Amino acid sequence: MNPDTLPPTELPLLLEPGKPPVLPAPALPDLAAARAWLSERRPAIRTELLRHGHLLLHGLPITRPEEFAELRDVLVESRAAYKEKATPRSAYGDDVYSSTDLPPAQPIHLHNENSYTLDFPGLLIFCCLEAPEKGGATTVADVREVLAALPAALVERFRKAGWLLTRNYHSHVGLPWPTAFATDRREAVEEYCERNLIGWDWTGESGLRTVQRRSALVRHPVTGEEVWFNHAAFWSRWSLDEEVLDVLTMTYGEDGLPFDTAFGDGGELDAEDVATLNAAYEAATRRESWQPGDLMLVDNVLSAHGRDAYQGGRKILVAMGEPVTLQECAPTVQPTPGPLA
Repeated sequence: MNPDTLPPTELPLLLEPGKPPVLPAPALPDLAAARAWLSERRPAIRTELLRHGHLLLHGLPITRPEEFAELRDVLVESRAAYKEKATPRSAYGDDVYSSTDLPPAQPIHLHNENSYTLDFPGLLIFCCLEAPEKGGATTVADVREVLAALPAALVERFRKAGWLLTRNYHSHVGLPWPTAFATDRREAVEEYCERNLIGWDWTGESGLRTVQRRSALVRHPVTGEEVWFNHAAFWSRWSLDEEVLDVLTMTYGEDGLPFDTAFGDGGELDAEDVATLNAAYEAATRRESWQPGDLMLVDNVLSAHGRDAYQGGRKILVAMGEPVTLQECAPTVQPTPGPLA
């Protein structure tokens, strides 16, 4: 399905270069009015989400996590789990979480949520309860555009080989494995890895190393469009600040980084490759400053998302829904455990 063939809607979207499409809400007196307004426009909202990959709803009467959860249920058909956790989050109940609890000065590179798992959320919804004083936008990028901007030879290598993710779970950097896998039983982790085609090896007294091969390109399960869908650049060593990389390699060794990526055949993904990937993401990036009451809908297969560094308080919540399996997305490479050696 070509986005140009999607039917037109009557939503009064605001379209500006460098920004996500914005749908302003009218003055809604309460949450019941917001529910009714969203329910009536839900089909059109979903059509525009397929067209653009992301959509910002501005000016809804949301001030508490439970109000966000109530409107989430208007827009989302089913909820999705957060698996193989990678960043700290706070739970607010009813499957609502903080978007991330990483330090404000640390930007988050663009990525598709859980691109390394065998099933992942098809839809993400972010909500602003408190906007930062400066920065802190949830950045988005249409990964159809990212794919189109990449060199053909690089895309073809990823199409044939996929990408390889290596994670080292340490006690003092990143998430320890009991947090990432939501269990303190090694046997449960091993069983999960076996079921989910992940190579694993226990390291030292409390460490774990995992390796998994995944497809770098997939097709959207509704539109059939091919998209760039992975964490290959986000979790590459070459996306780290040079000082951070130096500290991590001195502490844990070249093979002990919390995250690293390669081509799926084990070939090295070098600094030039990663710079090319990040440049394509940057060219496609859109951002808009948060305001309290905003909702951002992100089709997780059509769009990557990230976060700008910020100053001041920031309270952005997230909910995940409508899980999609990797096999529904026609991967070019079948998932396998990666080599541990």
